Amino acid sequence: MMNFDLTDEQRSLVQTTRDFAARELAPVIQENDIAQRYDPATFPKLAGLGLTGVCWPERYGGAGMDYISLALVSEELEYVDTSLRVIISVHVGLCSGGIYQWGTEEQRQKYLTPLAKGERFGAFGLTGPEAGSDVAGMNATARRDGDSYILNGEKIWISAADYADTFLVFAYTDKEKKHRGISAFIVDRHEAGDGFKSYTLHNKAGIRAGNTGGFAMHDVRVPRANLLGEEGEGFKIAMSCLDNGRLTVGAGAVGLIRACLDASVKYAHERKTFGEPIGKYQLVQQMIAKMVSNYDAARLLNLRAASMKNQGLRCTRETALGKWFATDASFQAAADAVQIHGAYGYSDEYPVARFLRNSKGAQLYEGTSQIQTVMQAEYALGYRQDKPLRRGLPAYEGEG
Repeated sequence: MMNFDLTDEQRSLVQTTRDFAARELAPVIQENDIAQRYDPATFPKLAGLGLTGVCWPERYGGAGMDYISLALVSEELEYVDTSLRVIISVHVGLCSGGIYQWGTEEQRQKYLTPLAKGERFGAFGLTGPEAGSDVAGMNATARRDGDSYILNGEKIWISAADYADTFLVFAYTDKEKKHRGISAFIVDRHEAGDGFKSYTLHNKAGIRAGNTGGFAMHDVRVPRANLLGEEGEGFKIAMSCLDNGRLTVGAGAVGLIRACLDASVKYAHERKTFGEPIGKYQLVQQMIAKMVSNYDAARLLNLRAASMKNQGLRCTRETALGKWFATDASFQAAADAVQIHGAYGYSDEYPVARFLRNSKGAQLYEGTSQIQTVMQAEYALGYRQDKPLRRGLPAYEGEG
C-alpha cells in the first residue's frame, strides 16, 4: 500500500530547499537565462545543502534519504528554473545512480562518495551526434588494450559538459552485437588527458541558465577497473539510469506546472480588463483549473514511481508514464500561462516565457513524448514486459 503523506524529514527537506532556492537562486536566474550564462557557484551551493547525494546512503557520503526525497527536491528546484533541476537529474539520477546500482564497492568508494558529497560533478554521456532515441545508433567505441580500454567518439547534448568531473560514458566494445555490444565506463576528466575535450552549445531555445554541450574522445585511455558492470551490459545500465532520470524530469515538470499556476493566479488577480480582474473570466479559469488538475495528477504519478523505487521494484513503465504525462502537462501549463499574461507573457518581464521555452526541452530528452507514447501502448498491448535486471534495482537502504 502506498502512502504519500510526507515524513517530518521530507517536509523539512521541502521547506529547506524551497527557502534556499528562493533566497540564493531565484534572484539571479532570470538574468542568467537572458545572458545564457551558467553560474558555476550553483553546484557547490546545492552540495552545501546536501542535495548532491540526497538519496544515497551515508556510508557513501549521501544524506541517507530516499527516492521520494529526490523527487521532492527536483520539484522544488524546477519551480525556480529547469536548469537547477537538470543538475540534480544528471548528477544524482543518471551518473551517480548508475554507479550506485552497477558499481563495485571499490568504484562506489572511489567515485560515488565524492559525487554524493559534491566534491565532484557528474554527467552522463549517452547521446551521440548520430544517435538520440536510437541508442544503438551511437558510433563511440571502446577497444580493449591490456589492462585498459581506448575510447574514441563524440557525445552531444550533454548537460554540464564543460563543468563535470566524472562522466558515465557508453561506447561499443563489440558493434556486431548491436545494443548487446555496448559497455559503460567511468571517465574522469582529470585523468583522461588531452584526448578528452569538451565544449558548450550556445543559443539554445531554453534552459539557457544551464550548461549544455558535448565532448570528443580521441584515444582516451581508461583503466579496466573503470568498466561499469560487465562488457555488453551498457544498454541495460543506460536504461536503468534513465529510470532514475525520468523520475527527476517528471518530478521537476511537476514543479514547473506549480510555477505556472502560481504565476497565473497572481497575474489573474492583478490584471484588470473591462473593469474586472481577468480571473473572473471563465476561459481564464478553465486554463487555471487545468493546471490544478494536471499538477495533482502529475505529482501522484511521479510519487508512485518514487515509492516503487524505494521498494526496489522495477518501475520503467511507471517512471516513463510519470515523465510523459508531467512534461506534456508542463508544456501546456506554460503555454496557457503565457496566454493568461497576454503580450507581457511573450516578453522577459515575467518568467512565464522562460517557463515555456524550458518546458519544451523535457518533451525531448530522456526519451521524447513519442517514445513514451509507444512504450505505454506496448505495455498495454503486451508487446513490452519488464524483466528483472541482472542486478535488482536498489531499494532505499535507510541508515543501516
